[in-house]
Amino acid sequence: MKLDLSPLEKALISLEEVLKLPVDPVVRDSTIQRFEYTYELSCKMLKRYLEMSASVPAEIDTKSFKELIRLGAEQGLIEKPEDWFLYRQARNETSHAYDENKAVLVYSKIGGFAQSARKLFEKLKSNIPNL
Repeated sequence: MKLDLSPLEKALISLEEVLKLPVDPVVRDSTIQRFEYTYELSCKMLKRYLEMSASVPAEIDTKSFKELIRLGAEQGLIEKPEDWFLYRQARNETSHAYDENKAVLVYSKIGGFAQSARKLFEKLKSNIPNL
């Protein structure tokens, strides 16, 4: 089984593009939507990588989100686990009823997420040949 990172790469490019635009409510909402799917793909790719590199892949399935992030950090894939916990909180905020103040708050965290996700992508990409 090979880890195909192309969906994550496309999502990152899409997110990075929208982050360069002047912010208005439409751009902000588009950015939040791109953040949501880029976040989901980042977590899925991390989990898949950890499963592929684990001696007992089934154990990865039993781990909580925080455990997966910490394991990713132990393997040098995640630099600041606490940032990823904040990104998860921001992602959870977007799944509830729309609220202007929450949207502004979530948007303010997306630039940092984009940088963290790009670093994760690059580390996954460089580690794939080692599997």
